[in-house]
Amino acid sequence: MKSRFFLVSLLLLASAAFLPDAPAQNAPREVDPALADEMDEYAVIQVYDPLEKFNRGVFKFNDTVYNHVLRPVSRGYQRVVPAPARHGLSNFFSNLRFPIRFVSELLQGKFGRAGREAERFYVNTVAGLGGFIRISDDVPALANLPSEDLGQTFGVWGFHRGPYLVLPLLGPGTVRDAVGGVGDYFLNPMHWDPFKEVEGHRWYWDTALQTTDTVNSIPELLGIYDAERKAALDPYVGVRSAYIQYRDAAVKQ
Repeated sequence: MKSRFFLVSLLLLASAAFLPDAPAQNAPREVDPALADEMDEYAVIQVYDPLEKFNRGVFKFNDTVYNHVLRPVSRGYQRVVPAPARHGLSNFFSNLRFPIRFVSELLQGKFGRAGREAERFYVNTVAGLGGFIRISDDVPALANLPSEDLGQTFGVWGFHRGPYLVLPLLGPGTVRDAVGGVGDYFLNPMHWDPFKEVEGHRWYWDTALQTTDTVNSIPELLGIYDAERKAALDPYVGVRSAYIQYRDAAVKQ
């Protein structure tokens, strides 16, 4: 039973990072609706993709996993967990990732936005029951702040995105976002010791948090993935274009 739980958890944790959204390694966990709406499925995007043959093979593998593993998990989860609870969990985990956004904004020199980010975190944590209720949405100055991460920070600093790369389960990304994702991982409080040392069960607590975060985000991520996949004659090119457009827009924001 434990080995089965480990395998399922590992699969869910790894799949969390596919875009368009994640930690580990390739993409931001939070999708900005404003940026997503601006993506043009008909745009021709020049992408450095020297590993296209490899990437296409991995893309096909990932697509099979998404459809035959993640989609059933997503449907079952939505049947069991009511929408208000899912929304609250989404708010909680978004609030928990505050250090990633805050540090990235400071490194980009966006000190005013970093201040508002800190204020939003305080308001949602104190008045929003630990972040389950996003009180900041009712405060114009704190609502709809762009989500930042270290991959975007490197882009702001002028680093090229590097080769496009599709990894098993992790999905689309670039070298720049992969490196940034490593930093995001360590900035995420879920990986800090205080969140692991619960009655001595480090592994179980860490896995429970990350699995809940992953499963809760799957429905939204699959919806975005499906939309971009179906809009293109070549699904691989469609998802690649959508990912690059989204990340480029996030860097410029």
